[in-house]
Amino acid sequence: MLAFLLATAVMIIRMRNLFAVVMLTGAFSLLTAGLFITLDAVDVAFTEAAVGAGITTVLFLGTLSLTTSREKPATHLPTLPLAVVLITGAALVYGTMDLPGFGDPAAAPHQYVMPEYVSGTETQIGLPNIVTAVLASYRGFDTLGEVGVIFTAGVGVLLLLNGGLGGRARRNGGEGAAPPVSAPTDKRKGPDRA
Repeated sequence: MLAFLLATAVMIIRMRNLFAVVMLTGAFSLLTAGLFITLDAVDVAFTEAAVGAGITTVLFLGTLSLTTSREKPATHLPTLPLAVVLITGAALVYGTMDLPGFGDPAAAPHQYVMPEYVSGTETQIGLPNIVTAVLASYRGFDTLGEVGVIFTAGVGVLLLLNGGLGGRARRNGGEGAAPPVSAPTDKRKGPDRA
């Protein structure tokens, strides 16, 4: 699975056709969701598949319909972006040096936090699924915050695709609102119309 992820990432970097890049990005998200399933994180896998492969791909395709289908050739060497990526990657690797081993039963979360959740889920929340209880109750405000962030991002994308807050006014010739429609006038002349 990791080899497929690496191969897909390399293909995304090397492609110049933006439609192919969008499709490969969706495939990368689906592979990541599969990796989460192998790690028994089904809820995270579902979110990755829905948001990463679903919504993000639709937004990318919508954006792609407003631009060209091919990436413009670079006008400078990629040394600065490469340096930023390498420095950031090295900092992240350095930050993970103090983490406990994967699945270590002696890790601090397994000693203090997890027993509280496991023992209290059935009695305090009344749900048999521990993951659902954690997301909906123990982490309820955090989940509400995530929903707010996703909503704000969606509204921001819609505003960007619409041309910003003044996009409609610019498309209508610079006027903020359409002129009011006046009542039709009767051009006929007759004895009762003078």
